[in-house]
Parts: sequence; C-alpha cells; structure tokens
Amino acid sequence: MARLVGKKKKYYEALVKVRQSISEQINFHASEALESDSGKKNMATHMADLGSDNSRREIELQLLTEEGDVLERIDEAIDRLHHNDYGSCIDCEKDISEARLEVKPYAYYCIKCKSIREKNNGTNPYVD
Repeated sequence: MARLVGKKKKYYEALVKVRQSISEQINFHASEALESDSGKKNMATHMADLGSDNSRREIELQLLTEEGDVLERIDEAIDRLHHNDYGSCIDCEKDISEARLEVKPYAYYCIKCKSIREKNNGTNPYVD
C-alpha cells in the first residue's frame, strides 16, 4: 500500500478515529445485549419487566447491526482511499465536499445525491 500524505492522510486518520469510536460502541452494545440475555440475578419476574428486558435487548441488537454497517462503510472508505477512489460520489461520480467528508468521512454520496436518495426512499436516481 502506498503511503498516505496530505489530505489522504488527514482523511485516513479521521476514518481510523471514527472506526475506533464505533468499535467501542459495538463492544458496549454487545455486552449490554449479552448481559440482558445471560440470566442475571435480577431476572425479571413480572411480565412487564420481561417485556422491557426483551425490548432493551432488541434495541441493543439493532444498534449492533447499524454500527456494524457503519464499520463496513468505514473499511470500504479506507479501501477507496488507497485506490484513489475516495471522495467521489458513487452515484454522480462528482467530488464529495470537504465539509461533508469532515463530518462523515465514510460518506458514499454528495449532498445533492444523498438528498435525492432520501426523497426516493434510498434508491439511485441515475438508474432506470
């Protein structure tokens, strides 16, 4: 792999930082989900408590799924960075603004395409 310098290095460091933060969140939510599944001493004895425990576990598992998706996007962004494809919208192929990449360094889309996708329920406006 080529050595990253300048903006590429800056974006790489931002991606690694976000990746670390998401990894920590995943570890937290995984332990919370396992804790609610492990039959703690304070096992729910009332149906309402049991429902709350199940709801909490479902929320933790949903967060794990979402965070896993973000980790995947971060890894893809790092790969694109190494292959000189980083920072280009995958729909229109125009540059993603630096301001957007600073906020969300693993962004797939420019603001315009992201807005269009949101209006179209996540579908690519450029594909028939």
